[in-house]
Amino acid sequence: MTSVPRVLAVFDELLREAAPDRRGALWQLAEQGRELDANLVRLPPGGAVGAHQEDVLDVLLVAVAGDGRIEAGGESLELTPGTVAWLPRTSRRALAAGPDGLAYLTVHRRRPGLTIKPPASAPAVPAPVRAPSYEGGEAPCMLDLVCPGCGRLSRDPEFCSRCGERFAQG
Repeated sequence: MTSVPRVLAVFDELLREAAPDRRGALWQLAEQGRELDANLVRLPPGGAVGAHQEDVLDVLLVAVAGDGRIEAGGESLELTPGTVAWLPRTSRRALAAGPDGLAYLTVHRRRPGLTIKPPASAPAVPAPVRAPSYEGGEAPCMLDLVCPGCGRLSRDPEFCSRCGERFAQG
């Protein structure tokens, strides 16, 4: 079966129909077999995404509505509708919405699924013997780093690097 182009969203309509206080991702690219990820994100007036760093992916950010700024490397880059910014991987940046809020589209290569593989040159090591009560997974002490909005694990305990949701301060 051959894929065909199609309209997936109309951002003006999504922004108009979303509750005024709704923040975070209003739309996400979710098509099967895609090589890209894209999100329409809205920050309320005065909202912010704290300083964070994406170590793996370059991100293209397109301001869609409202205004704001990117703080990076000691500079403040203004965002108005139609502004396109490149956020190179390993760059540290923060976003802040202006008095009318900010809606922006992010586009990047699709993040590969998480896998754990030994290095190709590593010799085979037998699996350790575990007690029957052993349970695997993330340590429970990391639960405060899981975003309540989208579920992503974040190194920054204040803001989610994916959707900008502020973490509860405990």
